[in-house]
Amino acid sequence: MAAKSSAQIIMSLDLGTTSTRVALYDTEGNAVTIVAREHQQYFPHPGWVEHDAAEIWANIRELAALSLARAQLTADDIVSIGITNQRETVVAWDADTSQPVHRAIVWQDARTDTVVERLIAAGHNELVQKRTGLNLSAYFSAPKMAWILQHSDQAARLAARGRLRFGTIDAWIIWNLTGGTVHATDITNASRTSLMDIQNGQWDLALGEVFDLDPKVLETALPRIYPSIHNFGTVVKGLPVAGIPITGVLGDQQAASFGQTIFAAGEAKNTYGTGCFLLYNTGTEPVVSTSGLLTTVAYQLPDEPPVYALEGSIAQAGSVVQWLRDQLGIIRSSKDVEALANSVTDHGGVYFVPAFSGLFAPWWRPDASGTIIGLTSYATSGHIARAALDATAYQTLDVVKAVEADTGEKLQRLSVDGGMTINDQLMQFQSDILDVVVERSADVETTARGAAYAAGLGIGVWQEISQLRELWQSGGVWYPQIDPTRRDRLIRGWRAAIEHTIGWPVDETS
Repeated sequence: MAAKSSAQIIMSLDLGTTSTRVALYDTEGNAVTIVAREHQQYFPHPGWVEHDAAEIWANIRELAALSLARAQLTADDIVSIGITNQRETVVAWDADTSQPVHRAIVWQDARTDTVVERLIAAGHNELVQKRTGLNLSAYFSAPKMAWILQHSDQAARLAARGRLRFGTIDAWIIWNLTGGTVHATDITNASRTSLMDIQNGQWDLALGEVFDLDPKVLETALPRIYPSIHNFGTVVKGLPVAGIPITGVLGDQQAASFGQTIFAAGEAKNTYGTGCFLLYNTGTEPVVSTSGLLTTVAYQLPDEPPVYALEGSIAQAGSVVQWLRDQLGIIRSSKDVEALANSVTDHGGVYFVPAFSGLFAPWWRPDASGTIIGLTSYATSGHIARAALDATAYQTLDVVKAVEADTGEKLQRLSVDGGMTINDQLMQFQSDILDVVVERSADVETTARGAAYAAGLGIGVWQEISQLRELWQSGGVWYPQIDPTRRDRLIRGWRAAIEHTIGWPVDETS
């Protein structure tokens, strides 16, 4: 690792699904300032989700300058930059102009479901899972890349000329920060593309043929893979953070795990953000799931083997609260959901399965659709809000049970973070339905913190990951309190709701 700099502040660029934030941390792990801005969500067809990559890049530039102004700092005060990002989302751009050739296709996007179903029917899932640790799904990056090449004439022309570049959001931002001189990603993001060999941490270009991607195109278009802690390049002149090295990159869920200091095998964290993602550390050996989970890279330190995790990916969590606000209109702001849910004593028999993009782990059913079931004349908007929050806890239960099946170990404690964890009622229900201790980080925004920790390690602010454990602080602990008979009854109701959700046709002509 590099020698320690005299600068004292680390800048974290957190490129989320619904917003971008820039956070500054001191060497004690204290947040100096955090600024954020939402970016537009595009829904051109049912099940499609897109972002404007140029808007995200513009927001980063403006927020970086704003964070320095708010903290009354200059670029000279920043020791290094860490990046964390929404994973699987694909950006395609022209290497000569650095302009996107299509809107970014977001991880939630389901436009390639039919293609993936054909690949599964053709028997490709076993090969893809063995090589990459991932099930075949529209969730991951490879089918999105293929869709862009097949539907964008400009992308196809650029690919033929060797000018097309593909990347997840981290690679897009690194490219722009370095003035197009560095095309790189880290191993955690690469492990989410369905194109990386999970054993050796390198691209398996031959896998491109499964997705109808020319390996020769991928050889030029894909970024180079590096460990999570690495010098990815230096920011070019003309930007608010010019001259600062980028020394840490992690996918958002891996960053949250890093921020929670989930460094030992058997430890687990769950992040409640736009989606909900549980990572269970399995150590330096990848564990192939037989229960519907994903094998992913948790992080990699320089000159060390990758650390792996089992992951349960849930597509809809905080985004359901946004749906209650924006589409259903039963709350005026996201923070109002807790009061509305607490206006009733329980769920009133209502179950909400938010399969807006199908069901992810452990079910992997793209043919599932969002369902609110158990409605009677007794039900109110409060019951719907309560059921929407409860759904996050139930979906977490599903992935925890899958972890326990894969590992043969019962989870004893779950570290939690993310915006939804400020809801104490939800955290108590999570502990009740899991029958485990739930502990919240004092800093619920551990994603940005994890990127800062990685960058700090990369520049020598901290020498060992053990030092990061000393910075972690608890923000609350919940213990199971529910009667076991009631817990079992609630779980049976949830399982029945799941069964009703699967196989419901979505009218795509609306």
